[in-house]
Amino acid sequence: MSKAIALYSGGLDSTLAILVMLKQGVEVTAITFLNHFGCDISDKSSCSKDPFAASEKFGFQVKLSHLSGKFLEIVKNPRFGHGKNMNPCVDCRILMLKEAKDFMDLTGADFLITGEVLGQRPMSQRKDCFPMIDKAADVKGLVVRPLSGKLLPATIPEEKGLVNRDLFYDFNGRTRKPQMALAEELGLTEYPAPAGGCLLTEPVYAHKLKDLLEHIKNPEYKDINFLRVGRHFRFSPDCKIVVGRNKEDNNAVRSLADPDDHILKVEEFGSPTTVILGIATDEAISIAASLCARYSDAKKLTMVNVAVTKNNQKYYLNVKPAGDEILELYRIEKQGTTLSRLNLHIKA
Repeated sequence: MSKAIALYSGGLDSTLAILVMLKQGVEVTAITFLNHFGCDISDKSSCSKDPFAASEKFGFQVKLSHLSGKFLEIVKNPRFGHGKNMNPCVDCRILMLKEAKDFMDLTGADFLITGEVLGQRPMSQRKDCFPMIDKAADVKGLVVRPLSGKLLPATIPEEKGLVNRDLFYDFNGRTRKPQMALAEELGLTEYPAPAGGCLLTEPVYAHKLKDLLEHIKNPEYKDINFLRVGRHFRFSPDCKIVVGRNKEDNNAVRSLADPDDHILKVEEFGSPTTVILGIATDEAISIAASLCARYSDAKKLTMVNVAVTKNNQKYYLNVKPAGDEILELYRIEKQGTTLSRLNLHIKA
């Protein structure tokens, strides 16, 4: 029996690719790669699909592998560039294939499987891209893409007779109708709706990440985790303010913040939890307090008492809720607040 390692996201295409190979009698072990810009599989509300659900139903193993700092490096400096936002799709694919090949060699598997469909993604799933990606990952001829296999050159496993090319498919383009029909045929009844899953493809998130990398060359994972949370305001090159938007955000802010961070809240009113990341000058604390007041239920008051806590020490600032001009000056948004604009404000 031949053995294969599959790249597995838990989505429709990667699941179908595994089922097609299982049907041919291939022993499949799947790898789900994790990074700081995807969904958190421990939090079912943040993930479109539990990657273990299909494995339990159809009987294949799933291994988890965190790409950690390796992935962050390609996000910062992708050899093949970013997509529309901050997504380094080609470099990401190369990294995953390299990691999968290491596992393939370690376990004595014969080849790799992916659920890629020709023409589905414009940056990384073109016919001319597959050979380039495979060569860069040192897996030339070892990657079987069964959903589009009939449209692609024969691979080494096909030439060796380890798999039957005639049982592959000729899926092409962005439509999911052929995959949905195949899923019904194979008994795959539960799968997520098509979605990016990668935060790097989301414009708002990507813009916040770009701002972070422009100001911190080597951010800590705390800084990256905060990108998922709240409204972001750039006070200065070395200081940012994050304001919670709802109860979940507020809980996340408290969870991610360190004891020596400044945490702000309007007491006795509905209030966002606000944190200052970086160097907290007196002016930064005052601005953070005004932003906290602005988004609290006390925003219509002339002056608001805001509690400021650091290392379990608390004091209060009486501030005016921030006006629109403060929001526009500091808010990190799609159009962006440029560093030159910040410098002009700081110098003033």
